[in-house]
Amino acid sequence: MKVSYKKLWILCAEKEITRAELRKKAGLSSATFTKLGKNQEVNLSVLLRIAEVMDCNAGDMMDFIKESNSAAIDPKE
Repeated sequence: MKVSYKKLWILCAEKEITRAELRKKAGLSSATFTKLGKNQEVNLSVLLRIAEVMDCNAGDMMDFIKESNSAAIDPKE
């Protein structure tokens, strides 16, 4: 599965908070924020800080996206 933070960026726009403001308010490093921008995995503590700043839940800022994979595990095994 992959993660998408598209909802987070939409939420920022709705609350009129820039990415730079979010990064500063949540106390995130630029490297961590780059991971978010690239839809890469981040620590749960990062998501908790963002949720507190944005006053939201994890599902309000991210989605898990199932990848189609031919090497998927066969449930019969």
